[in-house]
Amino acid sequence: MFLAMDTVFDQCSVAILDSNGQVLSSHTETGKRQQTQQILPMIDSALSEAQLRLADVQALIFNRGPGAFSGIRINTAVVQALSVAHDLPCVGVSSLQAIAQSAYQQYGLTEVYSALDARMQQVYFGQYAITDNHQADRTVMQPVLNSDSDSTEQLLDYDSQTALNIPIVGNGSLLLKGQDGQVSHEDVRPDAVVIGQLGIAQFITSGGTDAANALPKYLRNQAWKTLKEQGKA
Repeated sequence: MFLAMDTVFDQCSVAILDSNGQVLSSHTETGKRQQTQQILPMIDSALSEAQLRLADVQALIFNRGPGAFSGIRINTAVVQALSVAHDLPCVGVSSLQAIAQSAYQQYGLTEVYSALDARMQQVYFGQYAITDNHQADRTVMQPVLNSDSDSTEQLLDYDSQTALNIPIVGNGSLLLKGQDGQVSHEDVRPDAVVIGQLGIAQFITSGGTDAANALPKYLRNQAWKTLKEQGKA
């Protein structure tokens, strides 16, 4: 069994899934103001509904970002604390990959750009596709890497134009300059179920990590500073 959680997408979402990705319990509360107070009671409720204890969980899966700093911090801190307290491995899932996976499930898209509004006139951006390179699971969106980087995740300025005319998905999709006829789906919003399904596939392939290495991915290096400290105000 796997416990998945997300507080990055302006929500508090928790899910319990079995090793096949089937949902045993799932709850999502929209909004981000009460995440700190909501997350632990929601975990307790999900475990109770699934008639499980944390000792029955095989791994903890969390949204590692990129995204809102406070949401990533809450998500990561809870996972690290539970991992240490119960000696459970952790699996961090990319928020951009989760957006791409949701687009695949919702619209049947097999290659997309994920775009998440990063504020400050920028979006978090990445390219994902269903490929034949991962024989174990051909229903998981995988990052499309370019020759210049070992990661697809990057920051783009608003109004940047994509290299390819493939669909753009996520709440930052309309903040980029689309090509003629380029499809966009702003309404794609993953929850903990999607985070969990991606995390299970990752755990099966490469296992988990301990709490010390369950690290967030911010992309913006000065994310923890105030706007004034960043020179933005």
